[in-house]
Amino acid sequence: MTDSIMSKAATMEIPINSNGDTGTLPEDDSLEQAANLQWSLDEQDLQQVMVSGPNLNETSIVSGGYGGTAEGIIPTSSIKGSNMHHSSSSSSMTAEEASRGVAVEKLETVKKWGLNTYKCTKQMISERFGRGSRTVDLELEAQIEVLRDTKKKYESVLRLARALTNHFYNMVQTQHALGDTFADLSQKSPELRDEFGYNAETQKLLCKNGETLLGAINFFVSSINTLVNKTMEDSLMTIKMYENARLEFDAYRSDLEELSLGPKDAVAMARIDAAQQLYQVQKDKYERLRSDVIIKLKFLEENKVKVMHKQLLLFHNAISAYFAGNQQQLEQTLKQFNIKLRPPGADKPSWLEEQ
Repeated sequence: MTDSIMSKAATMEIPINSNGDTGTLPEDDSLEQAANLQWSLDEQDLQQVMVSGPNLNETSIVSGGYGGTAEGIIPTSSIKGSNMHHSSSSSSMTAEEASRGVAVEKLETVKKWGLNTYKCTKQMISERFGRGSRTVDLELEAQIEVLRDTKKKYESVLRLARALTNHFYNMVQTQHALGDTFADLSQKSPELRDEFGYNAETQKLLCKNGETLLGAINFFVSSINTLVNKTMEDSLMTIKMYENARLEFDAYRSDLEELSLGPKDAVAMARIDAAQQLYQVQKDKYERLRSDVIIKLKFLEENKVKVMHKQLLLFHNAISAYFAGNQQQLEQTLKQFNIKLRPPGADKPSWLEEQ
């Protein structure tokens, strides 16, 4: 009804008077009522939209154009939920695959480690009971035994030198205390002032020379300690790695020999090829470490001769000068080997460090 009234109003002619005002028509009241009715309907719809408002989560997408049926309406909330569910499921699947891959990798590592340990243990037991063969390098093993014996003897020298240092340090401290006591008695005993004074000066001189000799002995001990516990120990660590590589090499070699004596079918040939590859890997590792041991033993021998020549000369000159009472030669020996003595009380922490 509203559409018919509006179409009728749109096609009607409006007469205008001479003064420019519109004339009164009999249908003006009906047109005004129709316009007011349409405005009230539009205003009510607008207010309803402003008050209730569309929910973005419930907004619908209409397919098929304006005026289509409700079959083409797809709620956006369902689209959003499905996308979120799909992304979360895909991410969970990716995390699950990653964790599964890590687990498989760890399992494979444990499997290889267990197989290698089994082969090495079997080879070790066979060697101890004399049923298995082992690779022997007579010249290299002789050098290794010499190094181990030398290390034991140098450790004994180091232990005795430290004991000498401790005993001599106590003697120097005793001489220092004795000199102070003599000096105090020389002040309190006028009748023996000269005698106590002579002995006090002698003990102070011996104490000074003793501190100089202690500096030389400490340098000797420090150098021997570096040679034994760092240089030799590093070479022995490489030797230990070489011996482990030798055991693994013999274990895989024995495994390859056992497979070679068995049947030659397709499955056996595949196992022989795999064993051959593992054997080659262990052989390369063994030869590389063997070469490293030979080089380190050579440089260790050269370094040992050089260090011990210097340290033994220092020890001899310092001890000889001290017991000969030659203070100048003792000080010259320390200058010759660039040894700097610590001032008295340098070992004690300062009051700032004690806080």
